[in-house]
Amino acid sequence: MRKRTFLKSASALTFGLGTFLASTQFAAAENPEDLNIAVILSAGIESSWDGTLIQSLERAKEAKPHGLDISWQYTDPLWGDDAGDAMRLFAESGEYDIIWAHSTYSDQVKKLKDEFPEIMFVVVGSGNEGLGGNQYWVYKRVHESAYALGILAGNLTGSNTLGVVGTYPADDINDLINAFFAGAKSVNPEIKQKVAFIESWYDPGKASEMTSAQISTGADIIYQLAGNFQPCEEAGILCFSNFGDDHHYSPSTILSSSLANWDPDVKWVVDEWWANKADGKPFEGNTEIIWRGVAEGGTSIAPYYDLADKVPDDVQAQVQTALDDIASGALTVELDVSPPKSD
Repeated sequence: MRKRTFLKSASALTFGLGTFLASTQFAAAENPEDLNIAVILSAGIESSWDGTLIQSLERAKEAKPHGLDISWQYTDPLWGDDAGDAMRLFAESGEYDIIWAHSTYSDQVKKLKDEFPEIMFVVVGSGNEGLGGNQYWVYKRVHESAYALGILAGNLTGSNTLGVVGTYPADDINDLINAFFAGAKSVNPEIKQKVAFIESWYDPGKASEMTSAQISTGADIIYQLAGNFQPCEEAGILCFSNFGDDHHYSPSTILSSSLANWDPDVKWVVDEWWANKADGKPFEGNTEIIWRGVAEGGTSIAPYYDLADKVPDDVQAQVQTALDDIASGALTVELDVSPPKSD
């Protein structure tokens, strides 16, 4: 077994995983007053995908659902056998009630779920298999908020050319890119789209290269999914970010963001765990994709902050109306997961 796994607490202290599990004491898993969660991270809390989950856990800890004292430990980014080894150590320790594997980890969970039927396993996003039982599958779609950002971009562009720099052409990336361009074209049918993927969850150099290439072809607003805003700063253009509110990274550039809010997902998981431990309800994990959108509070857009003066009042009103209509059901944003292409 490889030993390069590291564990981090909510206070961001790092420990060797084996040493940590041997030395840390938590309340017994069966204690209904406590809920202990082990989180397998895929990219690190500096990434919006992982960081926003930790923020939601912090809010859940403060809210104390069912009167629970919630605590968690999170790993450094882990994949493959390393992730599976970490899950097994967490499970064998007997100290954790939920193992939340925050990306595509159903292959690893499949090897463990039946061996540890008292533990709830959670996997997140595309590429997973719905195993049911004690595996729960959280999905996160932000295509509705991406559509609202598209309305912004379609109104504000001067060149009628918009760019998106993505990570991978995955189901839950394609949907928001297609929705972004659909929103833009709903207010500006002259829009031309530029799309590029860096084929990595994190590669600032490649993200910079592809962003600069889009700017050179005339894109004057970039929907940045790969996390590098420097080319937009250098070009003096606006951009959007994804999953987290990243305005503080580039206050002069990031106009808004399509936000992932895991609070309703965390609540669902905690409620399901409570029903099992307190009421004896069997685990009945979902085998089909479900997600919580604008109406359920699972996604929204970030404030404009000090860039609000760049958005005319009528455009701000148009964006808010779209979000309100999505929430009420008056507007349905098409779920299009086909691979997006440049014009």
